[in-house]
Amino acid sequence: MDQTPTDSPLAVLQSYLQQRIPQSRLEVIALPQAPEIRLHLINSDYPRNGLNREQVEALMDNPPYWAFCWASGQVLARLILDNPQWVNNKTVVDFGAGSGVVGIAAKMAGAHRVILCDLDTQALAVAQLNATLCEVEVELSASLDEILALNLQNSLVTVADVFYDRDNLPLLATLEQHFSAVLVADSRLKGQALPGMAIIANHSSHTVPDLDESVEFNRVAVYKSL
Repeated sequence: MDQTPTDSPLAVLQSYLQQRIPQSRLEVIALPQAPEIRLHLINSDYPRNGLNREQVEALMDNPPYWAFCWASGQVLARLILDNPQWVNNKTVVDFGAGSGVVGIAAKMAGAHRVILCDLDTQALAVAQLNATLCEVEVELSASLDEILALNLQNSLVTVADVFYDRDNLPLLATLEQHFSAVLVADSRLKGQALPGMAIIANHSSHTVPDLDESVEFNRVAVYKSL
């Protein structure tokens, strides 16, 4: 049966988003710091006030993070585009992919294979739409364990905004064990050390659309495994 506009992946995501945030929508936006990349993101003028208590609580419990390009993702995407030797001819796994921005940048920079990994089915759906929009081919996975079982060679894993939660640190050791290189970007670590990692860059950025976050969250530290 032919797919109609109302049941297309984009329409389904639009409907989901509007249920969470009334009068919101997904629109195509070129990233300010990486204009080569265009993503389906929430409209910049989405209603930020007037949500009822239930809507606010639902957003706090399960925010549609895939509808934004976060500062760390934008910085990491820009760095990969500017340093294609990091990913050229490699397999790149974008862990916690969200909008897919980092994996898309890796494929644009010459990665042989890109796997976008996220537990959220909406994130994987929008990441696929974004990859198609940017005319790159990617694979999708909801299971890091399945990816690790592949024993990938000549591989790089990218991770943005995960290790500020120190409970996630055991994961870092697992990634360092299974991948040839680990690349981390985080706007909330504030330069704190990560085991086996060295800070290779610090950049200012912002979420797209801009959430007017505190300046302290606009400084992104980028780490690379030693």
